[in-house]
Amino acid sequence: MNGAFNNPPAISPGVAEQAVSWLVEMQGGALSPRRQHAWEHWLSAHSEHQRAWEHIQRVNQRLRGLSSPLAHAALNAPKSTSRRHALKLLLLLGAGSALTYGLRDQLPITPLLADYSSPVGQRRNVQLQDGSQIQLNTASSIDVTFNAQQRVIRLLEGEMHLVTAQDSRPLHVLTADGLLQPQAARLNVRQFTDRTQLAVFGGRVALTPAAHTASPLWMQANQQVSFNRQAWRPPQALDAGSGAWTDGMLVAAHMRLEDFLAELSRYRRGQLNCDPKVADLLISGTYPLDDSERVLNVLQVSLPVQVKRFTRYWVTVEARA
Repeated sequence: MNGAFNNPPAISPGVAEQAVSWLVEMQGGALSPRRQHAWEHWLSAHSEHQRAWEHIQRVNQRLRGLSSPLAHAALNAPKSTSRRHALKLLLLLGAGSALTYGLRDQLPITPLLADYSSPVGQRRNVQLQDGSQIQLNTASSIDVTFNAQQRVIRLLEGEMHLVTAQDSRPLHVLTADGLLQPQAARLNVRQFTDRTQLAVFGGRVALTPAAHTASPLWMQANQQVSFNRQAWRPPQALDAGSGAWTDGMLVAAHMRLEDFLAELSRYRRGQLNCDPKVADLLISGTYPLDDSERVLNVLQVSLPVQVKRFTRYWVTVEARA
């Protein structure tokens, strides 16, 4: 990856253990004046201690909504070894190191440990401390790390629309596939399972895939591109519906019905299936993302299909009888 980029400093296992020990001790009761002084001395001794303490506080607050064995161990038996290990693991996962970043995809805790997240079917606006504006799409999450040298935004899952603010510090956007360096830009970034999709609406963005060693690709306004960890595909002009989700709309221009339903399913819970017999029907129009049931009803009028609802969370669009 670009040599000018510095990963946010990781929290070492030793410091993580110290932070967890202090938290466990504090939750066991009020500290004595001597122990309070010792904790304050530890906290001020190094910036890594302060970052570790901030992270463990955030992790501890988010555990209440986490239904997993890891959270159960961290919340119960305050003096147990398992709780200490669970808290330490959660702290390291939230620390933003390159090693633990990869682990987040393997554990069901990413949205709860993220700095900002949005639930299924909802969008969320976030203003960062530098003035940058972010809109998160459905089921999306990001981590944000700002320090004196740089600004780093990690897209952990889903999709975001970013309007950058002027700042003397460089801005880096990380995805699972590589590094983006926006310059006075407005951009949309979406994380797929096997690739990242970038659309640039204004300014310009340097793109460097994670395993790419050559010069970055400079993307200009009104361009879009897909890339993975090794390379990028040829850039193309923006689609007519690029970024329409920020206005709560799904724009289809001769889109296959199966692809359309796959997009619509991102905004609703449960399973939305498409019968192979109607998968290649083409659909065009503009549809509201906040009312997927209404969209399904419209499909039955505009196409030769019917919507079969086995339950609220299991719906199939099939050929009309």
